[in-house]
Amino acid sequence: MTRIVIIGGGPGGYEAALVGAQLGAEVTVVDCDGLGGASVLTDCVPSKTLIATAEVMTNFDSSYEELGIVVADDTPPIEQSARIIGVDLGKVNRRVKRLALAQSHDITASVTRAGARVIRGRGRLGGPQGIDGTRDVIVTAADGTETVLTAECVLIATGGTPREIPDAMPDGERILNWTQVYDLEELPEELIVVGSGVTGAEFAGAYQALGSRVTLISSRDRVLPGEDPDAAAVLEDVFRRRGMNVIGRARAESAKRVGDRVEVTLSDGRVVTGTHCLMAVGAIPNTRGMNLEESGVKLKESGHIWTDKVSRTTAPGVYAAGDVTGIFALASVAAMQGRIAMYHFLGDAVTPLNLKTVSSNVFTDPEIATVGYTQADVDAGRIDARVVKLPLLRNARAKMQGIRDGFVKLFCRPGTGIVVGGVVVSPRASELIHPISIAVDNNLTVEQIANAFTVYPSLSGSIAEVARQLHTRKTGTDA
Repeated sequence: MTRIVIIGGGPGGYEAALVGAQLGAEVTVVDCDGLGGASVLTDCVPSKTLIATAEVMTNFDSSYEELGIVVADDTPPIEQSARIIGVDLGKVNRRVKRLALAQSHDITASVTRAGARVIRGRGRLGGPQGIDGTRDVIVTAADGTETVLTAECVLIATGGTPREIPDAMPDGERILNWTQVYDLEELPEELIVVGSGVTGAEFAGAYQALGSRVTLISSRDRVLPGEDPDAAAVLEDVFRRRGMNVIGRARAESAKRVGDRVEVTLSDGRVVTGTHCLMAVGAIPNTRGMNLEESGVKLKESGHIWTDKVSRTTAPGVYAAGDVTGIFALASVAAMQGRIAMYHFLGDAVTPLNLKTVSSNVFTDPEIATVGYTQADVDAGRIDARVVKLPLLRNARAKMQGIRDGFVKLFCRPGTGIVVGGVVVSPRASELIHPISIAVDNNLTVEQIANAFTVYPSLSGSIAEVARQLHTRKTGTDA
């Protein structure tokens, strides 16, 4: 029986374990924190659970009057604009952690039920491949004892950890990274978020909705610099309209506690103060102390593991998946990389990873979902495509629900009309992107999208409407 050792139990690791066991291999998963990894325990599942509460608050605050909902309270007439609902953050966070642990337990049960073995500890490679085609994995338990596992195949899926600035080290109380926010019992009165990427934008929007006064510090000229510029502009406008203080082109040099407050010093000398600070300045791969380069595994300058499109590293029999590869920091991509690795090593049919079919979502309000080629690709000439963007304001269902912000944008090839990308900015964009993902993955044309029935009224009707506009537009762009 083929022996496989998987180091790391996140999406890349546990999905690989399920595939390996299904295909008849003897699979051992080495994990130190609990299956699901950061995605389940400290990142995706917890943050999206927190955001779910924030979403309810936002929907209520932004639309209850327009939709005719009356809330009876004792607020004096002169203070009627005051907030009439609040949140118990301690209760929210206890629910967040409870759901994360439950999900981790469910994953562990699925993996063990499939026939894989789970060992608690930290794994590292034991050196180069032996002459018999196997290599050792050394597992160190919490008490320091070591166990040596021998395998024909090793998958490294150890993920990443929050990047830290030397002069802004988290203390878990006032200066926090995104793994520590779930220990808060009270809502931060004034929260400074350093970093305007996906993590920073999601938490800034969530805490703003929960009732914190938020300052978002971005080192770039806009929030979400890696996303569609039209989408980022919509979100930044919404943030500012809701009262968020967005400071652009400002790099944080340090953060320090001063009593019960935090002072963040910017590179231009300005000082921003608040009660709490969340550092969201990226992540670093968990590759240190794993004996990788000594075992033949090539690392990039960033510390990420180099892999090809079937998840192979430069060391025979060693694969890698997930955030540790630095390819695309998404749970769905990590899971696919892990599955591909198992299919490839065990000789099953495999399709190499194609990032142009990956759909992703930013869980802000509104959400931003994307797939395929981007506006940046079109603007840089990397692909010739026609573009049409349709605001949701024209959509009947959006009017009914009080949705004012958002749009649907599609990219298609000029000659064939094949859909090569799309952007959706709206509530539940993570659900609306799926038909566009299907179109991109299967080379469907705008004509085929336009001719498919949609429900009326529905937000998805805007996808068909954009496709109809692209079908009739022969030249040029309309962005």
